[in-house]
Amino acid sequence: MSQRPTFPKRDAARAWRRSGDTALRVVAAIPGGYAVASLWAMALARVLPFGPAQSTFAATIVAFAICAITAMWAFAARSGWRALWTIVLAGIVAACITAVSIHAWGRV
Repeated sequence: MSQRPTFPKRDAARAWRRSGDTALRVVAAIPGGYAVASLWAMALARVLPFGPAQSTFAATIVAFAICAITAMWAFAARSGWRALWTIVLAGIVAACITAVSIHAWGRV
């Protein structure tokens, strides 16, 4: 029985790649999740059909769920880059909703 030869440079490169992927996922999960949850809280507070206080409260409660879902998605995605860009795209959508609502209805 011969043992398969090891390639130290290849193993080191694979370890660095795996570490980088994990770092991207952590960045997407923690600050990215917080930012996306905040942006969606702003967007939802502006477009929900309740009064100002009720809309803010409901949007904040939903933002907690969005933050948790974002963190789970960051580690469930196929790659760290896919997780990061998906989360950035979700933030851009929420920011656009907020900007359009401010332009259409003004500040509250």
